[in-house]
Amino acid sequence: MGKTIAQKIFDSHLVESPFPGTYVLKLDRVFCHEITTPVAIQDLVERGKDRVFDPTKIKAVIDHVTPAKDSKTATQGKILRDWAKRNNVKDFFDIGANGVCHAIFPEKGFVRPGYTVIMGDSHTCTHGAFGAFAAGVGTTDLEVGILKGVCSFREPKTIKFVLNGKLKPGVYAKDVILHLIGKIGVNGATNCVIEFTGPVVDAMGMEERMTLSNMAIEAGGTSGICFPDEKTVEYLWEFIKDEYPSKEAAVEDYKKWRDDDDAVYEKVITEDLSNLEPVCTINYKPDQIKKISEMKGTKVNQIYIGSCTNGRISDLRIAAQVLKGHHLADGVRGIVSPATPKIYKMAVEEGLISIFLEAGFCVTNPTCGACLGMSNGVLAEGEVCASTTNRNFNGRMGKGGMVHLMSPASAAATAIAGTITNSELYKG
Repeated sequence: MGKTIAQKIFDSHLVESPFPGTYVLKLDRVFCHEITTPVAIQDLVERGKDRVFDPTKIKAVIDHVTPAKDSKTATQGKILRDWAKRNNVKDFFDIGANGVCHAIFPEKGFVRPGYTVIMGDSHTCTHGAFGAFAAGVGTTDLEVGILKGVCSFREPKTIKFVLNGKLKPGVYAKDVILHLIGKIGVNGATNCVIEFTGPVVDAMGMEERMTLSNMAIEAGGTSGICFPDEKTVEYLWEFIKDEYPSKEAAVEDYKKWRDDDDAVYEKVITEDLSNLEPVCTINYKPDQIKKISEMKGTKVNQIYIGSCTNGRISDLRIAAQVLKGHHLADGVRGIVSPATPKIYKMAVEEGLISIFLEAGFCVTNPTCGACLGMSNGVLAEGEVCASTTNRNFNGRMGKGGMVHLMSPASAAATAIAGTITNSELYKG
């Protein structure tokens, strides 16, 4: 019987299976940030186990509140900073060099096809875009991962999406993943891996695939995975060029991290997305969506463009293309947060930052802050935000605030109109 990509990764990393359906896997990477990791660090210190299994496989960043906004967040940063120094964790990205974790770690080449990755962050599934098994975990699992380099998982059941057709101009990966979550619901992939396949995914670049994988968790998925191909190799080439004689050789090697033709799935869902329109969320769940055209005229107070979902250079390019020559509507404020210093620098060099500033946007340093209501764009009660982030839970961006998730193009068009609207890039 054939195997899915998740089953192949599990087989290649298996340490033991202590109970039926339970697998202890060797980890290739343990990622850490300053919100969830300090709790694990302090517990390890208290138990006399202040050490790491391999400092070269641990990567850490301060990204959720940066720079610190108060004494508590400063302390969280200090705990992570001091721990990284004590344990010789070289790949620690402090203020000035830091970025949103799920953007900067792929950018640095830390994720490869076939890897196992954990982090104390639910959107760790982003890294599955590279053909890796990547999952968010709780404090106990994170501690074990840091100390022993292993983690326990359930049997990797898989749901496969086959996405056919060709997206219309102005329809993006964010629209695709919101549509899919709306189709299966927030619990539709609970305890499952989601494979994203088909012509639509094949046509996407790595940044778009990361958007898909990033929001697998919003359908309950443990991880979202795309198969590695030529685009994966091109993205990683500067990091893997010494390992392969050619890009073609790398592509051939990575084919082992694809599903078999006779692999068995929990469910296979085939969708033709040729007629998909831009969509956005309504209410307070990611599976509650409507077409942007059906939400036309809905007033907003704030626009937010950034996050681990849509803060990459391609996202900023799309938003700037819509905004060029325009200005924020009266009474609407706009915030842009490039996801990493490299992205920020590219946006400056390409003139994108000037476009945002001329449109009236505030451009902030790379941070996760506004996405989860911690800093740099928290909403007041009753306010509405059109956002490129990944969660619209009640109070997510501020107590009593409403968040409508959408693509960078839709967010930029909404900024100009002051109400939710499709961008002129969409050709319906």
